[in-house]
Amino acid sequence: MSDGGRRGTGKMVDREGGDGKERMILIGEVVFADHGIAGASMREIASKAGQKNHYAVQYHFGSREGLVKAIFDYRMQQMEPARQAMLEQAEREGQLTDARTLLDVIMLPQLDLEDAEGNHSYASFLSQYLLRSRSTMFGDFGSESPPHLQRALDLLRERLGYLPTPVAQRRLVNGCLMFLNMLVTHRGNGANEDIEERFEHALEDTMEMIVTSICMPLRTPRHLRGDPNSD
Repeated sequence: MSDGGRRGTGKMVDREGGDGKERMILIGEVVFADHGIAGASMREIASKAGQKNHYAVQYHFGSREGLVKAIFDYRMQQMEPARQAMLEQAEREGQLTDARTLLDVIMLPQLDLEDAEGNHSYASFLSQYLLRSRSTMFGDFGSESPPHLQRALDLLRERLGYLPTPVAQRRLVNGCLMFLNMLVTHRGNGANEDIEERFEHALEDTMEMIVTSICMPLRTPRHLRGDPNSD
């Protein structure tokens, strides 16, 4: 797949406009990224979003968890057009069984998500979101996936058919965390300026590491296989 196909349709920079509910989603993402999902103040989110009611988050989303899900769903829907275009290109090129292509579809649209300050606050938020997950179901990140993301996940699961589902899920989550860490570290206003490496090089190396780690054969230690020759 060409680089243009991997990168999606262009940056989706948020200016914190829209209605009050949308502003709370965007502000909530930034506050969660800065202070943690558990430590963020719902009152601070409401205040920064211009809401006079301190309980506006609870009113619109029901709870902290409701806002977390709303952020996840909002960003997933934003990335759907890019994922659709990438899947269509992959289908034309006969690449729907290629692990790198499918992982590009799953991960690379996040490159285009920037907050109002030009940072990748969603990457920080999603890292925390994934670290809280204990699901062993492949592709389950705590919320229903939109159709194009789900298709990419289904195709990747077929590609990884030789792995038990909990192993495939663990590898996918670990791969996502590697990608998100690279994105936060190397890109945006908060990136580490001391890193003497071009972002494109870091991206390519990280994606290749993810493909290798996710697709490697399952090697069970001999003592867990009941091998009589094990120590």
